[in-house]
Amino acid sequence: MEEEIISSHEPLARRLEQLRAQASADRAQAAVDRHRAARDHARAVERAELLAELATAHLDGLTGAYRRDMGDLVLSNDIARARRAGGHFVVAYIDVDGLKLINDRDGHAAGDEVLKTLVKRIRSSLRSFDPIVRYWGDEFVCGLSAMETEEADRRFDAVRKALQEESITISVGLASLRVDETREELVARADAALLEAKRQRMQ
Repeated sequence: MEEEIISSHEPLARRLEQLRAQASADRAQAAVDRHRAARDHARAVERAELLAELATAHLDGLTGAYRRDMGDLVLSNDIARARRAGGHFVVAYIDVDGLKLINDRDGHAAGDEVLKTLVKRIRSSLRSFDPIVRYWGDEFVCGLSAMETEEADRRFDAVRKALQEESITISVGLASLRVDETREELVARADAALLEAKRQRMQ
């Protein structure tokens, strides 16, 4: 009789052992899944950080304008696009007047604020797709597609007036794209126009 009772419980014992084994396997798999999920999350965070770094690597850390190397590339592409469309393209060369005096008198932090304010005012007067490039310390270059010199001059006149309210003055030189002119030549003419504008103001 005792042997019959033990025998009748054998399937139940085997089932219990199977359940224990399955539970153990499930716990092991859950641990693997947690590890994989944590690894995937870490990779996703790292990828997002790298993409964010890449997105801002070509921007000037102070002003948010393009760095010169990327800015030159953007300007070249915009010029090529303007030529294909048979449209106008204007380059503006901008220089902050007396920035060295501001740095010497009020400190470089004050000069940095001037540069940030300048770029902010330029952005508010130009279109979102018009590139702003920090060429040198206090010199910036902007490209204006499908625009003639007269309209560009009006827009930068608005920038000048907005900056004057904050006791900041700038000089601007404009040059309109000529047939077969390179980006370097166009920017050089805008720079020459800037120097001429400064010379006339000093007379």
